[in-house]
Amino acid sequence: MTDFRSGFIAILGRPNVGKSTLINALLGQKVAAVSPRPQTTRRRQLGILTTETYQMIFVDTPGIHAPRHKLGEFLNQEARASLDGVDAILWLVDVTTSPTEDDERIASLLPRRTPLVLGCNKIDLIHADVSSARREAYATLVKKEAEVILLSATRGDGLAGLLNLLVSFLPVREPEFDPEQVTDLYEKEIAADLIREAALNHLRDEVPHGVAVRIDEFKERENGMAYIAATVFVERDSQKGIVIGEGGKMLKSIGSAARTEIEAMGGRRVFLELRVKVLKDWRNDEEWLKRFGYKVKKDGKRKKKG
Repeated sequence: MTDFRSGFIAILGRPNVGKSTLINALLGQKVAAVSPRPQTTRRRQLGILTTETYQMIFVDTPGIHAPRHKLGEFLNQEARASLDGVDAILWLVDVTTSPTEDDERIASLLPRRTPLVLGCNKIDLIHADVSSARREAYATLVKKEAEVILLSATRGDGLAGLLNLLVSFLPVREPEFDPEQVTDLYEKEIAADLIREAALNHLRDEVPHGVAVRIDEFKERENGMAYIAATVFVERDSQKGIVIGEGGKMLKSIGSAARTEIEAMGGRRVFLELRVKVLKDWRNDEEWLKRFGYKVKKDGKRKKKG
């Protein structure tokens, strides 16, 4: 593999700027949960794009924000840890809004020595004159040299140019992962995220952030189907009633939407069984956060090859 390039690109940004949508678009398939709700991403996830000449490993991070509970603290810690050992950083911003305090917080975290690309996303939702002014507003927050590129993750604007730019930051190095691998998460973990995504898309504003999903069983059946049993956790009794819905209609809708996404991911039929439990104030319970996989590993630094 003469002159083959391989490296890590961290995608950073505040909640709901389109980081997971962008990774799915760049890979050409869905590997990350997406919803209109902020903080859909709760863990670092790799999206792996391999071609004949390079392997680009995107690090999808939780949105950096002002935390209100221990879960929020862990999410910020997870995002910051993702900056260690990467070859470049893509700071994704939403040009439909002016810079916020969260954006200022992100700008202060950017390492000086790591190459930076400022990706101005959602240009399809705003007039060109306004997006230009917003681009300048975000650029002024950057205290280092950075490439700026206009994007629409949903419509595809600027994606080819973005890839060409990011490839230039990759070192000449052998691939880190098998060419067929597209993410580092197991199917079971992605299934949990897709169930939570379905819940986020169906529930009212007061419920989504208090939702967690645990996969209790994941079995392959002899007929080729997958059997998945999962528990949807909420923080209050009133939320449990909302998730279940009248006559169980809401839970059925969530299950149907999640099953469709899981089947598309695995390429086989799925029997999905959901139940709902109350786990009061779990977002401030360190033990339950660990059980849900939200504890940041102490060994957060990624070692580079070569």
